[in-house]
Amino acid sequence: MSDQSNANNNAETPPGADGTAQASSLAQPSAESSVNEPEPFTELENLHAEVAALKDRLLRTMAEAENVRRRAEKEVADARIYGVSNLAREMLAFADNLRRAAESVPAEARATLDPVATALLDGLEVTERDFLSRLGRFGVKQIEALGAKFDPNLHEALYEIPDETKPAGTVAQVMEQGYTIGERVLRPAKVGVTRGGPRA
Repeated sequence: MSDQSNANNNAETPPGADGTAQASSLAQPSAESSVNEPEPFTELENLHAEVAALKDRLLRTMAEAENVRRRAEKEVADARIYGVSNLAREMLAFADNLRRAAESVPAEARATLDPVATALLDGLEVTERDFLSRLGRFGVKQIEALGAKFDPNLHEALYEIPDETKPAGTVAQVMEQGYTIGERVLRPAKVGVTRGGPRA
């Protein structure tokens, strides 16, 4: 009787069904999970790439902000220096009139003038010097043209003067005084230049 029950039990449970079959069924899910699991090195590389991209973006943003700051500083500096250009240019006519009034009396005639006229001429010259010094506080300076080599950036040639004693292209006469403001020409000097002499 006992032999028959053992035989039945062996017939119900096929050999290897509880061992090999279960082992293979347990091994299968672990293989699938290892395929789905992300590799740690790939994640680390992605993080490094993201950090590098963010760093590059930060550096570009900082460089752009620095350029904007420099442009703003330059615009403020230019406005401070050249903001009075139009007013200064209009005031140059006043300086011209003072100079013409002082030069209207020849030097030899000043010796025969009465004290009142002499004081008036002296007052005109003092007023001219004071006015030019006030313009100088705003960066306005006279162009020293007489005797200099002709420079089209600073001078405007009105005529040529035959003069063999000076190099060709030398400023021999100044008809109207020129001025600069900062690094710019406020008004070019109107001059006469030599021709015929040796070239500089």
